[in-house]
Amino acid sequence: MIYCDRTFSQKLERTEARANADFVATRERLVPDSGATWIEVGGAYAMFDGVGSPLTQTFGLGIFEDVTPEYLDQLEDFFKERGSDVFHEVSPLVDQSIMTLLSDRGYRPIELTSVMYQELDGDRKAEPAFANDAIKTRHIDESSADLWAEISATGWATIDPSLIDFMLPLGKILARTTGGHPFLAELDGQPIAAGNLQIYGDVCILAGASTIPDARRQGAQNALLQARLEFAVENGCTLAMMCALPGSQSQKNAQKNGFHVAYTRTKWHLPL
Repeated sequence: MIYCDRTFSQKLERTEARANADFVATRERLVPDSGATWIEVGGAYAMFDGVGSPLTQTFGLGIFEDVTPEYLDQLEDFFKERGSDVFHEVSPLVDQSIMTLLSDRGYRPIELTSVMYQELDGDRKAEPAFANDAIKTRHIDESSADLWAEISATGWATIDPSLIDFMLPLGKILARTTGGHPFLAELDGQPIAAGNLQIYGDVCILAGASTIPDARRQGAQNALLQARLEFAVENGCTLAMMCALPGSQSQKNAQKNGFHVAYTRTKWHLPL
């Protein structure tokens, strides 16, 4: 039995922090003039991926070491020196005094995230909640990275058409990120959905799920979820994690496929 205590939260938060740090380091490598960089302060990873990027934030604040004003000063300076507001993802398993400390410094909570997990074993061959035998999945290499990015961005653009201009270059980095394993789902030989997997030790994190509009509700994401988890087991993972908006369809799909909510995390924002 897994208990969702501070130690377990440390494992999940460090996994997501490492995934984001690897993305930022990959952007720094591929786009040297981007200014992308990251640091560690008091156990928290602080990433700068550009002003306005969803990756420009911290993970792990207060879960490894208690937060002090000195730690916050360093983290705030890191972002403000780069012209960015400050964002912290904070686990509810930290010392509760952090809420007063952040509030007193002008932070406000702006977003909630369901952090989910699933235990894995070597017998993971169960069918997903909905299976479509016509959909095939494949683990891609760098030669298909731009295609992966195009499919991913097209899917995200259904939420907001303006997102495609932001998501396309982001996807091109994500598909090439060190430690990443991008997957495509195809129907009749045509790519229709994308998903990503990153592995750290015996833990994997699933993200980057997107399906093009004309191919939705056909089981593409269930197929990608199954393929990625089987790949994770083959590579020694015993635990999978993913995150979603509380109550969203993404959370429901994950729960239908064996994921459990570990806790609900809060994002705090301090304007520049």
